[in-house]
Amino acid sequence: MGWSGRVIQFGRFVFRLGEEGSWVPEEKGSTKVEIYGQEYRISGDADPEYVAEIARYVDAKMKEVARGTALGSLSKIAILGALNIAEELFKERDEKNRILSGIEAATSRMKEKLEEITP
Repeated sequence: MGWSGRVIQFGRFVFRLGEEGSWVPEEKGSTKVEIYGQEYRISGDADPEYVAEIARYVDAKMKEVARGTALGSLSKIAILGALNIAEELFKERDEKNRILSGIEAATSRMKEKLEEITP
């Protein structure tokens, strides 16, 4: 995420602060999505179907949070949804690192065995 005054970037998505104080997508490729009943135009160079898939995922997470809690505030639902997604990301990273460590250990053992049997 990058921020420079009146422009904010989330990954490949770029928004600028509009005249009315709302965030407006930069004019690149634009994809219309709906998240939790709100329509957004997402601009960037990402494939529109990829953007739509991410938006559907975020929408589902926000609806999951709303069903499981008595929060009425859109911002609270969005923040809890973001925290749930961040938790998933951290768990996936940990699992990837665990798998990579296992592969590295197995590779090291194989290398030692090869060194033992080759002159």
